[in-house]
Amino acid sequence: MVDPTPTPDTTAHPRFADALRELGLDVEVRGFPDATRTAAEAAAAIGCELSQIVKSLVFEADGQPVVVLMDGASRVDVELVRLELGAGSVRRATAALVRETTGYAIGGVPPFGHRTRTRVLADRRLLDHQTVWAAAGTPHTVFPLDPKTLIAHADGTLVDVRERSA
Repeated sequence: MVDPTPTPDTTAHPRFADALRELGLDVEVRGFPDATRTAAEAAAAIGCELSQIVKSLVFEADGQPVVVLMDGASRVDVELVRLELGAGSVRRATAALVRETTGYAIGGVPPFGHRTRTRVLADRRLLDHQTVWAAAGTPHTVFPLDPKTLIAHADGTLVDVRERSA
């Protein structure tokens, strides 16, 4: 008899698994049968606070991709990103640019291990936690890491680009 419960695939995306090996990181990749594409889905599946989820968001600043690492409970203030970069304009990247730049689809973009070297901005609020969770290259996989190590491996610059509540 076949077990009808789907078994989660705990395999990171091959490119991301290679990045982990190259960095010497031994992290537990957790897989879920249902997608953890959004921060809320990931937090619910993991059982952590929404702010412990790391969103790896790709923007286009004056035609150049930039990755912003943001906690799952917050939104990026695009104007603060623009000012931080000294750019004329900043907008969300298209799905095609996200895949071309990172090698991953939206919903599975990890904070590092991207196809091309891209500037990374990391919002300072990520440091509020001992452990944060980020995508492992697929919409079904995540991994935990302390935020300082995660930001260091992403070669991220600490910034304040979180949208402030009105």
